[in-house]
Amino acid sequence: MNNPETHPFEPFLPASARLLMLGTFPPSEKRWSMAFYYPNFQNDMWRIVGHCFFADKQHFVDTGGKRFRLDELKAFLTARGIALYDTCTAIIRTRNTASDKDLQVVEQTDIRGLLRRLPQCRAIVTAGQLATTLCCSQMGVGEPRTGEYVECTAHSAVTPLRIYRMPSSSRAYPMALEQKAEYYRRVFDYCFQAEAVSG
Repeated sequence: MNNPETHPFEPFLPASARLLMLGTFPPSEKRWSMAFYYPNFQNDMWRIVGHCFFADKQHFVDTGGKRFRLDELKAFLTARGIALYDTCTAIIRTRNTASDKDLQVVEQTDIRGLLRRLPQCRAIVTAGQLATTLCCSQMGVGEPRTGEYVECTAHSAVTPLRIYRMPSSSRAYPMALEQKAEYYRRVFDYCFQAEAVSG
């Protein structure tokens, strides 16, 4: 049995965030290209965001260094109001992978506690099955289908709060990046209106 791992990052919570993005748990450090969320260079989350907001999937990519431009990415997320964390604060990797099916949940994140720190939050995005299951269970709602949302009245500052289920940004998920981006664009448009551009 592998030892439990605690989450390596602090929640990224801009005070004016209108969107909270929740994954499951970061990959092991050997797969990081940076010490931040979605750190695997083969994960397409930051390419999806670049495609949606700048019509350029390479916008946050340092292709020469095979990493993401972290300072620029953090500045963008802060300015736009996008918060980040995961649905698990401690896990055990049963097979030394980042796949949901190989993660044993030791401790869940207090999602309501995160929301109390984000009074302007309008929506949550969950990426992947386990993140969706854990978030919806805590918030007391059924799970939406991929690309859709459910409404939750448990968030005191904004009623209703939407919980969107998005396709995984992992390349193991069998969908083209541009198609995934069209799903993500729906929640970006809802939270930020005209700030996301057509790609």
